[in-house]
Amino acid sequence: MLGVKVSLKKANTIKKYLINKDLLNNNFRMIKKHDCVIFPIKKRFIKKNVEISEENFLKCKKKKNWIDILKKKLSKKEIEKIITAHDIVGTIAIIEIPKELESKEKTIAKSLLKTNKNIKTVLKKVGEHKGIFRTQKMKLLAGKNTKETIHKENNVKIKLNVEKVFFSARLGTERKRIMKQIKKDEKIMVLFSGCAPYVCVFAKNTRAKKVVGVELNTEGHKYGLENIKLNKLTNTKLIQGNVKKTTPKLKETFDRISMQLPKNAEDFLPEAFMISKKGTIIHFYDFEHEKEFYKTEEKVNNACKKADIKYEVLKFEKCGKYGPRKFRVCLDFKIL
Repeated sequence: MLGVKVSLKKANTIKKYLINKDLLNNNFRMIKKHDCVIFPIKKRFIKKNVEISEENFLKCKKKKNWIDILKKKLSKKEIEKIITAHDIVGTIAIIEIPKELESKEKTIAKSLLKTNKNIKTVLKKVGEHKGIFRTQKMKLLAGKNTKETIHKENNVKIKLNVEKVFFSARLGTERKRIMKQIKKDEKIMVLFSGCAPYVCVFAKNTRAKKVVGVELNTEGHKYGLENIKLNKLTNTKLIQGNVKKTTPKLKETFDRISMQLPKNAEDFLPEAFMISKKGTIIHFYDFEHEKEFYKTEEKVNNACKKADIKYEVLKFEKCGKYGPRKFRVCLDFKIL
């Protein structure tokens, strides 16, 4: 079949060209030689300095996903009930099993484990997030018997026990969004810092002067301290305690405050205002139905009025779903 022979130096450029023009044949493997690469193509084309030749390409082996494996073990009706969406935290996969499939939960888990080499443990969610720490019970279904792992994202390592500490890998994009806004020499406060993912991402990837985190959960604080060491961070400080009691004792203000608690976060805005100043940017998180997004700003507006504070809305961001047409959202606003 037809192939395009290019030097190693030009390989990436030509590959992008082939993909953009829908010329690359992904059903076959490319051929690597000492000083060149030969890409399989669908048809002839004309381009300067490109050599087209007939080659014997090997077919690509189609990788089976976990649902393909399950099709041989479960009925069609059972396959339709599988919740394919799952979270991966480090080497742990966290899945949901419908009640109707509980008798097949280990079969489902083993299939996922078999098709993803990076996953070493498969856990099942048991119930909802509960308590003031929003933690969730997990049940081992397959693989290594552990609930502790190291998750990698945004150039940092985050060690945690997924059952003892609230952590969402899906919020990695949101952490990056805020990270990109941070300017040199900013002093940053992260309220409800958990195992310190936001603290670590901000401190590691920016030129912030100082990043402070406050967390009530002793387990979260313990892992946070480990993560500071794990990422070799020196411009950080973690405080274990209640935001309501701890914040008023701080004798400093911050340039940026990230409030990681989306449920009833408005109750803690007075404490955030205590460590704010003119120009402070606050990232306020909330849970709202898509028809009631206006309520997020109402909460901020009411708190600012009560504290006699003027503010400016900078941005409203959806940060992921938590239910049908319900979202975690963030309102970025500046103190004037």
